[in-house]
Amino acid sequence: MTHTEANSTALLTDHYELTMLQAALADGTAQRRSVFELFARRLPDGRRYGVVAGVNRLLDALERFRFDEQTIAFLADRGVVDQATRDWLAEYRFTGDISGYADGEIFFPGSPVLVVESSFAEAVLLETVFLSILNHDSAVASAASRMTWWAGGRPCIEMGSRRTHEGAAVGAALAAYIAGFSATSNLEAARRFGIPSTGTAAHAFTLLHDREEDAFRSQVNALGKGTTLLVDTFDVAAAVRTAIELTGPELGAVRLDSGDLPSLAGQVREQLDSLGATKTRIIVTSDLDEYQIAALAPAPVDGYGVGTSLVTGSGYPTCGFVYKLVAREDASGDLVPVAKKSPDKISIGGRKWALRRRSAAGVAEVELIGVGERPTDDGDDRDLLKPLVESGKIVGRTTPQESQAHHQKVRDELPRSASQLSRGEPAIPTDYIGDFNSRNPFLPRSHT
Repeated sequence: MTHTEANSTALLTDHYELTMLQAALADGTAQRRSVFELFARRLPDGRRYGVVAGVNRLLDALERFRFDEQTIAFLADRGVVDQATRDWLAEYRFTGDISGYADGEIFFPGSPVLVVESSFAEAVLLETVFLSILNHDSAVASAASRMTWWAGGRPCIEMGSRRTHEGAAVGAALAAYIAGFSATSNLEAARRFGIPSTGTAAHAFTLLHDREEDAFRSQVNALGKGTTLLVDTFDVAAAVRTAIELTGPELGAVRLDSGDLPSLAGQVREQLDSLGATKTRIIVTSDLDEYQIAALAPAPVDGYGVGTSLVTGSGYPTCGFVYKLVAREDASGDLVPVAKKSPDKISIGGRKWALRRRSAAGVAEVELIGVGERPTDDGDDRDLLKPLVESGKIVGRTTPQESQAHHQKVRDELPRSASQLSRGEPAIPTDYIGDFNSRNPFLPRSHT
């Protein structure tokens, strides 16, 4: 169970959500049954798949989405909405249903990552906070998954807290863990989510002491011989020699944070082995991304510490998720599809269901989306939309460990081409079935 902060999340939203609510309450449309969908129209260039993260944080935010006295007073003071709307907001509780892709799930263009079914009034207020959480966390997880894929089983440590907003750093640590990172440097993320934390010393600790040897001795005395010593403050070869003289072959690891990492790692490995420290690991840091991790694959590296590129989505800090009304109740009480048709922002109306079509060998082949009807499982497929909220009750929480295991499982379903770092189409196409009038605007192949 994740830690939940006490404060309301109701104002983590845009002003116009409340003005739309006021108008809808006044004209009688606020209670119309509606379906909102959260999806991405495309993947960033070079990405073959995306990773969902932030669902459990979203559910925590929904639980705290309450317009308390202080929040209502702020709205009154600013004149954001009228008294009738404030009275309605004071009683706000989400009572609808939400289904969605689980934390760790893979998504593609057009995937209905979240489906929200309720009155228009209840659902429209959630747009901004839902998008804020899922766009950020999924961008980090999508980058992290590429990194852990190319790490090939070598552990990756998240250490990007100093490169992003302090609140975003906590969400980024969890998102990275979901996508396969083994630990974080962020203690608040460790406290809140129960994920492992790690850390030893920076260059400042070495520079504090009169000699590098004094710094190493102090760290070993405090943390034991299994610690990791940072060996590139001055001369790497001299530092490695000093480290092993102090600890013998029991030194846990050395860390390299600069230089030509592939060649330097090779030199350090030879030196460690020659000194008898054959089990001492080599950890590399220094502004790594998935491309550098892939380039380091042949090098004798035992683990990676990743910061800036990870917490900024490795060049794509958002997934481009949007939250659109796709169906609403008409005057006769029927649920009818609706969709915007703006150039480059086309969407497909109608309530969606989704499954991952797989081959008999369990390899993902198609993201199959039913519009207004459920796709039929041919025997090898997997349903993607899981119940998250039922009649206002949260039912779909998972632990970080469960989410990490789920991601590993579903990533293993992807065709090998999904790991490619070069530009190309998504690893599998998205196909639609059902009665709708829009041509698939998202992917190169579609049919009805």
